[in-house]
Amino acid sequence: MNQNDEGAFLKKYYSLFAAFCMVVTIATEVMAQTPSGPPKGGGPFRASTLVELVKLDPTIKLDIRYATSKNFVGKAVYPEPRAFLQRPAAEALLSVHRWLKGQGYGLLVYDAYRPWSVTKLFWDITPPDKRAFVADPSSGSVHNRGCAVDVGLFDMRTGREVEMPSAYDEMTERSFVTYTGGTVEQRARRDLLRKAMEQDGYFFVYPEEWWHYDFKDFRDYAVQDIPFSAIASQSGSKKPKGL
Repeated sequence: MNQNDEGAFLKKYYSLFAAFCMVVTIATEVMAQTPSGPPKGGGPFRASTLVELVKLDPTIKLDIRYATSKNFVGKAVYPEPRAFLQRPAAEALLSVHRWLKGQGYGLLVYDAYRPWSVTKLFWDITPPDKRAFVADPSSGSVHNRGCAVDVGLFDMRTGREVEMPSAYDEMTERSFVTYTGGTVEQRARRDLLRKAMEQDGYFFVYPEEWWHYDFKDFRDYAVQDIPFSAIASQSGSKKPKGL
């Protein structure tokens, strides 16, 4: 190998080595930023008392989109269409459902408790400019605590879902609770849902998603990653303490 060839070889070698080092550095940073399990710390927390909603009140309707391909992921991420909440949150939701019946509507549940691993999947596949619509797995979602519920309304007379200004899980400004578009009827139903959910002070809406409501005491519960099949569901309706 002559001197020119040796110089070209060394130049190419160092360029490849520098590129390799950069890839390793980026990969290390990404791995450091991406949690491998639910966040630890905090507390002390209340004991988890997840209950299955339809076992407390079978008149609540379910449309668990994440157990189907009809969601933004495009495939089922739940093995079965079930909905759980911590008991105090579940009891508060039943109260909302009963009040809405007097208005001619019922609650339609799209999602409730969500295992942390599903939240991480959502984060990983969502483009950065859309991440206002998904929770950061490094802190966990209120859904992971069993204290968030995604709800819409159904007409008690027909049993059909009613229209809102946007579709469920739509990642546009049409999903904002302040959105002024859509029809008068769609906005009125969205606002009725919010009134029903917030009027007793147990739930509050996530402003970017008209369907998402957090229970007031969510910080009292830990982030969980247990599958639906491992939840020992309890039935029987009791008035929750502190509500």
